[in-house]
Amino acid sequence: MEHTSKVRTCLWFEKGGLDAAREYVQLLPDSRIEAVRENGQPDDPMIVEFTLAGAPMMILTAGPHFKHTPAASNSVLTED
Repeated sequence: MEHTSKVRTCLWFEKGGLDAAREYVQLLPDSRIEAVRENGQPDDPMIVEFTLAGAPMMILTAGPHFKHTPAASNSVLTED
């Protein structure tokens, strides 16, 4: 299923984003991992796109530049 929404809630992780997404999708019905985008580190991919209870989500695993907080941002998907 492809989302028509161009906006996803984005969570920033220092590491372990794919593991977190896997845990989240196990918790709620209508949840699944949709895409995993590698960044040269297959054991910890940079972007994980997933659906959580029908809502489009994204995890960005981008290192220690910002510490993990309960804050979230929005990602707007564009053609380029």
